[in-house]
Amino acid sequence: MNESFRRGVRLGLPYAAAGFLLSLSFGVLAREAGFSAVQAMVTSLIVFAGSAQFAVIAILLGGGGLVPAVAASGLMNARFLPMGIALAPSLPGGPLKRAAQGQAVVDASWVLANRRDGTFDRWLLFGSTAPQYVTWFCGTAVGALAGDGIFDPERLGLDAIFPAFFLVLLIGELKDRHTRVVALVGAVIALALVPFTPAGIPVLAASAAALIGLARR
Repeated sequence: MNESFRRGVRLGLPYAAAGFLLSLSFGVLAREAGFSAVQAMVTSLIVFAGSAQFAVIAILLGGGGLVPAVAASGLMNARFLPMGIALAPSLPGGPLKRAAQGQAVVDASWVLANRRDGTFDRWLLFGSTAPQYVTWFCGTAVGALAGDGIFDPERLGLDAIFPAFFLVLLIGELKDRHTRVVALVGAVIALALVPFTPAGIPVLAASAAALIGLARR
């Protein structure tokens, strides 16, 4: 087995453990939103994107319809477009092969595989995503099949894991003054828009802060 893949698996295990708890919460909330256990599990199997899945559940539980829920999840996942563009030169093969490899992109794995020189270790990306994918599906299955009436996400503090998960990723990136400025500008943009815009818009708007890095180059 490729050494980078094995290293990726090791690095991905802590995020996989956190992902299990997050997806456990998703499984419970999905049942509350009217999903069947099978629908909840298939969603995690195909979508495999926590922020998008929770956006759908939040809108449905709030009385919103399927169209705005899907639109919000699409906005949340739009961040993968610039991430994929950055990764693409590091993937071999034609468009279809690169697209298939790009399915392994999740937030934590993208950060872990980033060599900080404009290139990515694709095998480390694959390795770190593998355990996260397994635990995400398993957590959803447990939450959807056994969670109803047993697990209370808020009482157990599972609702705090999701923001903490991204905070850990952010802290790892704040290694110099420039990245800290970008993060601060992004946070200000997002916080300013949260009270007035639908789910997903603040995240997309905040990504404009990355233009500071582009201007620097």
